[in-house]
Amino acid sequence: MPQPDPQQPETPESSSPSSARAWPAAGELPVATISDAMERFGVAEGIRPLWRGAALSGRAFTVWTRPGDNAGLHAAFEQIRRGEILVVSGGGDETRALIGELVAEKALALGVGGIVLDAAARDVVELERVGVPVFARAVTPAGPWKTGPYRLGETVAVGGVAVAPGDWVVGDDDGVAIVPAGRVDGVVAATHELLRGEGERREANRRLVPRG
Repeated sequence: MPQPDPQQPETPESSSPSSARAWPAAGELPVATISDAMERFGVAEGIRPLWRGAALSGRAFTVWTRPGDNAGLHAAFEQIRRGEILVVSGGGDETRALIGELVAEKALALGVGGIVLDAAARDVVELERVGVPVFARAVTPAGPWKTGPYRLGETVAVGGVAVAPGDWVVGDDDGVAIVPAGRVDGVVAATHELLRGEGERREANRRLVPRG
């Protein structure tokens, strides 16, 4: 029996109407062009993939936590659905890693589509081996606190961008962009139009010849 693609969210009866639409898969559309389609807004500043080739695409499941504390992440794992992206507002703290190898393995088992941290991570080599795409502000070997407080499912700020539950989160080697759920269709269409224009300019560049 074919296995479900962890990058493609399920569409349970209780989900919002937007969850029934299949958004572009991870790596299908460049984050840079998506940002261009949003007037160059929506890019989470300072959030980078932890290894080359990491890519994600899915609906946001948001966590707001005390800096350096990952109790909220473990609570989120009790609710997050297959293919959703765990988006964590950790105050930009770089002194404590909110995830490492064991958390990534748990995310993999639950079908989480990726993790975006406005905070730090650790165990980078092991995270790449596990294969769950992780985007973070920093890397540190220091582990997290686990006492809270935290909040789940609220609008949060990540890299200076507001992220609401259900927004489209997309990441690649260039970083992470956030597209409000109600704008996804329009942004996807505009991104395809920009890509067509880039293709035309690329062809024109190939026809250029040196002067002299």
